[in-house]
Amino acid sequence: MMLVGQAPGRVEEGAGRPFSGRAGRQLFRWLEAAGLGDEEAARRSVYITSITKCFPGPATSGSGDRRPTPAEVDLCRGHLDRQLALLQPWLILPVGQMALERFLGRLSMDLAVGRVFDAEGAELEPADALVAAGRRLVLPLPHPSGASRWLNAPAHKTLLGRALELLGRLQESPTIA
Repeated sequence: MMLVGQAPGRVEEGAGRPFSGRAGRQLFRWLEAAGLGDEEAARRSVYITSITKCFPGPATSGSGDRRPTPAEVDLCRGHLDRQLALLQPWLILPVGQMALERFLGRLSMDLAVGRVFDAEGAELEPADALVAAGRRLVLPLPHPSGASRWLNAPAHKTLLGRALELLGRLQESPTIA
């Protein structure tokens, strides 16, 4: 499995470990709820990377990190492409809108979270995904940052719950794991 975020944050830049700050603690609670074990177990079973490889700096609003520019994304595209080619993950977990766009285009979080897709962007029924041996799957997650307000809506929390349930079912499936 490969988890792809937006970019390292300030804490991650200093620590040299992806998702090592507050958002990471939330992310690993989600992964544990999906059955991937505690943080260390999840880090052993999920390769964690990002769209861009450098901290983009703080957002001008003062809330969160600055979204990398299209030029910054283009500069790092080859690195992520090589990671994907080398690791050949069977499941990609794009975390947040920028990662979602990289793998599924301009699909909204509302239409992506809680659903599973093939590598070409076609939505799969959960039962089909469970028997999709040999196919790369994409299961989007929202960003766990407190700066993201997406999870404030109860309906969005339901979608996250559905996504975590799907992740648990997928990672337990002997036909694809």
